[in-house]
Order: sequence, then structure tokens, then C-alpha cells
Amino acid sequence: MIQQRTIYLPQYRRGFHLITSLIEQELGELPATGMLNLLLQHTSAALTLNENADPDVRNDFESFINKLIPENHPLYTHILEGSDDMPAHIKSSVFGVSLSLPISNHKLNLGTWQGIYLCEFRNHGGSRRIIATIYS
Repeated sequence: MIQQRTIYLPQYRRGFHLITSLIEQELGELPATGMLNLLLQHTSAALTLNENADPDVRNDFESFINKLIPENHPLYTHILEGSDDMPAHIKSSVFGVSLSLPISNHKLNLGTWQGIYLCEFRNHGGSRRIIATIYS
């Protein structure tokens, strides 16, 4: 059986935000076993799975990715939507907009230190939308 729902995220400031509990809350009861696919329907943000304990990890991600993919690079031609827009598109492609996660015993089967991040790459990205598809 396949179930699908839309999860509406609130607006987040630019940065890396742990959203695991929000996703779990919005999903409700999960099947005994299965797979969850999350698709972020945006091109200037991303989803990733990483450490959920130390907030320094999220700060380091932000610092490193901004150095790796800077704003105002002279090669950018897509500049009409602000200096953070083109770098946000590149960052979104580097990180990706989907995750596939196993479901076991009616819950997400994540590693001990793993959490789902929303990677917000825009200064004012607005609310974001995720399509959650559950395969059981």
C-alpha cells in the first residue's frame, strides 16, 4: 500500500535545521515495516541526514558550504533574484532534495545520532513543502 501526504514546514531562517520530530509528528502512525520517501518541492533548499546531537555540526555545515559556494561569484548570470539565489540552487543540487528512509517497528529506523535536516539556503526562503510517500 502507498500513502502520500504533504507536510508544510514553517519559514526557517537561513541555515541547517533539525526537523526530525516535526516530520515524525506530521506522519502520524507508520506501518510496521516499509520505506518513507521525502521530496522537498523547492530548488533553493535541501534535505540531508546527519548528526542530531551537537548544534555545532549544523553551524559548521553552514560555514563550510558558504565558503565552498559563495555569493556574488563572477561566473553567476542568474542574479535577478538576489545574491543568495544562484548559490542556493547550486547548494540544493549538491545536497539533494529527497531522502529515502526505512520504517521498522512503526518508526523511522534512523541511526543513533542521525536526524533529518532542512537546509535553508535563502535569506528569506519562505515556508517549504515536503511530499511524504510511505510504502508498506
